[in-house]
Amino acid sequence: MAFNSETIILASTSPFRRKMLEDVGLDIATQAPDIDERSVEAPLQESGATAEDVAAILAEAKALDVSERHPNAWVIGADQTLSLEERLFHKPKDMEEARRNLLALSGRTHQLNSGIVLAHQGRVEWRHTAIAHITLRDLDPGFIGRYLAEIGDAALKSVGSYQVEGAGNHLFRKIEGDHFTIIGMPLLPLLEALRERKLIDG
Repeated sequence: MAFNSETIILASTSPFRRKMLEDVGLDIATQAPDIDERSVEAPLQESGATAEDVAAILAEAKALDVSERHPNAWVIGADQTLSLEERLFHKPKDMEEARRNLLALSGRTHQLNSGIVLAHQGRVEWRHTAIAHITLRDLDPGFIGRYLAEIGDAALKSVGSYQVEGAGNHLFRKIEGDHFTIIGMPLLPLLEALRERKLIDG
């Protein structure tokens, strides 16, 4: 597949998002955005912003931060939030928090909100938000403990303390939504946006 000479930067150090882009042939650079996500998020929650809004605004903040430092590049910013009714979940700080999160999600349907932004020359050129719904089985506390022991620190790298592959499949009763949205970035709309801008062969 042919691409043009424009630099594309992923404003993230997420190995999942990077692999997703590399798997479809994109030659990208990565750079961590210099933002405090919780500081951005706090006033949003106080103002009544939805979990989808939070994902979209954080994706925009990441993309703009990197775009302002690299104005000639096209920058992809992405963020994912997990919401259960009014509660917004974050990546667990430790295994005990991961255990509590899975207990809270057990037997219930939660929402994954994936925001994505494309920025250029310090401006947002395109944005998109996608939503998926995941229902967990009724999970026995003993099973949760064994599951966390098996996956180890991987539980701390995901907002839901799970991955939708491998051992994680034992957690779910039902998954509704695009696979790419669930693992962290709505890939197909992004590829369409890149094609429209002639950044990839279309």
